[in-house]
Amino acid sequence: MKALVYDGPSSISWREVPDPSILAPTDAIVRIETTTICGTDLHILKGDVPTVEAGRILGHEGVGIVTEIGAAVAGIAVGDQVIISCISACGTCGYCLDGMYSHCLADEGSSGIGWILGHLIDGTQAEYVRVPFAGTSLHRVPEGVTAEDAAMISDILPTGHEIGVRYGAVEPGDVVAVIGAGPVGLAAMTTAALYGPSRVIAVDIDANRVEQAKRFGASDGVLSSDADWKDQVLALTDGLGVDVAIEAVGVPATWDMCLAIVRPGGHVANVGVHGKPVSFPLETAWIQNLTITTGLVNTDTSRMLIKLLAQGRLAVNGFISHHFALDDILSAYDTFGRAAETKALKVILTA
Repeated sequence: MKALVYDGPSSISWREVPDPSILAPTDAIVRIETTTICGTDLHILKGDVPTVEAGRILGHEGVGIVTEIGAAVAGIAVGDQVIISCISACGTCGYCLDGMYSHCLADEGSSGIGWILGHLIDGTQAEYVRVPFAGTSLHRVPEGVTAEDAAMISDILPTGHEIGVRYGAVEPGDVVAVIGAGPVGLAAMTTAALYGPSRVIAVDIDANRVEQAKRFGASDGVLSSDADWKDQVLALTDGLGVDVAIEAVGVPATWDMCLAIVRPGGHVANVGVHGKPVSFPLETAWIQNLTITTGLVNTDTSRMLIKLLAQGRLAVNGFISHHFALDDILSAYDTFGRAAETKALKVILTA
């Protein structure tokens, strides 16, 4: 089969590799119908995730058809169209039983890390993928939901919802600022609406993304390149600061922006993948009664989000800005990596 292989920092190739096979009785083989590229993949390409070794097939999102299952797989059958979760969960360890699938203790990949596809084992940017723990890591696509829409459940929607909105403890009437209007930031805006905030403020350096964010639930937009961006945000909060600041980029500057606009007693929910250290001025922040959260998505809300998607409660087709054939994945990476120029939100690759 062909797959997108990471050859080291700044180097990827689309080439022939061996087909995956069943290695454990809980495995399934899935033929990829559609996959996509995550901002985390760009961090890997930059060398920000050193645990990804050269030779790894990238990708942790996708929808496909089950072609083979191990003897112990229950609830999934050959021929099922399935959503591949970005987090692999054995379903039986202590962390999985607590719903913290991101720290699954199974030996697959590395014990204590649930994000293994495209990270510690070969991933979904390929014609076929081996999915461990298929019974708990695959979800059937509901009738009437397209493969492209379903692919948004693999990662961005649960990530934005769980690590941004739920960890940020968004409540009715809150003012929420999302720093970074990329796919995960937009997912946070979309799912924040489920909790009734009074305002959702999109903050980004890209004017196109600030404008696009209003289609995803943002009530207001602020261009972070404006000299008075902070004053603009505070003016929307009666000068008090936002109740919830969601960091959805993963660079020191956006982390600092969150700390600059959150009110005393507020929440800062970090979603972005950081490749460099950030500072936390505890000498001044200690008095602010802040709650700071970080995390890797657990996907414990994926089934709920799938139900909402099937009922038309989540408008996700706006996430997809560009379509490519799977064979044209190198062009897709180029387009997604130059999002400010190409106006890319989420690129979809179809086999």
